[in-house]
Amino acid sequence: MAPTSSLTILEISAIFLSITALLTYVNHRFIGLPTTIGVMVISILLSIGAIFLGFLGFDQLIDYEVSLLEQLDFTEVLLDGMLSMLLFAGALHVNISDLKRYKLPIGILACVGTIVSAMLIATALYFMLPLLGFGLPFLWCLLFGALISPTDPIAVMGILASAGAPKSIETVIAGESLFNDGIGVVIFVLLLGILSSGDIPTANYVAHTLAVEPVAALFLA
Repeated sequence: MAPTSSLTILEISAIFLSITALLTYVNHRFIGLPTTIGVMVISILLSIGAIFLGFLGFDQLIDYEVSLLEQLDFTEVLLDGMLSMLLFAGALHVNISDLKRYKLPIGILACVGTIVSAMLIATALYFMLPLLGFGLPFLWCLLFGALISPTDPIAVMGILASAGAPKSIETVIAGESLFNDGIGVVIFVLLLGILSSGDIPTANYVAHTLAVEPVAALFLA
């Protein structure tokens, strides 16, 4: 089972948004977990179920999912689309004066925290994948770590609001979740450049990327 024709980005986005809305309703009606956690849990269970069906020979669903994902342009959909909307929506709820008050912990968490998280994820992936019969160079594991480390500001603020967290903690975590996307993009772009060309970026290139990506994200937000 495969799509008969290529779908547009708008159509693919509509499909994913509809699925997310359905999972949100299922979580709200039957499970009752915080929305972001509930949707993630249901998605993981559905993925495991699809893999199990594939083992039983019912792999049409997986084939359709793969063919659908192959039509996605990663840069256009994620970096230029979803990430921009998430950052903008998150920045709408953050007070600039509060950010200035907690700029030191926000900066430390956004920079050091993202790098440490990427390293930990890469290390765990590097040693766990061989146990599953896969082998992946450490730089590729680090690339995945940089991709997955930045947190979702909308999810973070939604959970904090439902938990009744103090305003200071909410500001620090929400601010960090906004700025770590810029740091994650910088790490991702640098690693992707190394893996694509095999050349180590110069200090000037790293400094330029660090200046352009987070600062541009701040002004756009």
